[in-house]
Amino acid sequence: MASSAGLLAALSPATAFGQGIDPRIVTPVFKYMDRRGLTGRYSQFVIAGAAIAVVGPKFETWRPAFWDNLATSVQLHRITKLIVIDHRDCGAARIAYGAASIADPATETETHRKAFVEFRQEAGMRHSELTIETGLMALDDSIQMFS
Repeated sequence: MASSAGLLAALSPATAFGQGIDPRIVTPVFKYMDRRGLTGRYSQFVIAGAAIAVVGPKFETWRPAFWDNLATSVQLHRITKLIVIDHRDCGAARIAYGAASIADPATETETHRKAFVEFRQEAGMRHSELTIETGLMALDDSIQMFS
């Protein structure tokens, strides 16, 4: 997931997880997963843009890799949960939706919220057996979860 968010991590039996590759959030995401007691119980699929990479118009050609990876993880590891973490100050959001989409915190939150809604719909159509969690991580390591 460099200066943009990332997506999907495939977890061991029970959970899959996605996050950003931005070096600023690698450690905070690891700490978040550790606080949830998931250390050593997940694998990650990281893609620049996270949920935005899967639903944003600029990244349409990336979608098959994501969905194929998720389907394989579900099949091989019997995954039941998918955790997707986008992050603030996301370059992929800027590319996908324009600079105005992240111009201020409220607009940025709404951009990610809409991407999460679309992502959950798409994932639900493909994998109705999955519980899906989506969150937006700030650069101070705090995370806002969306349902």
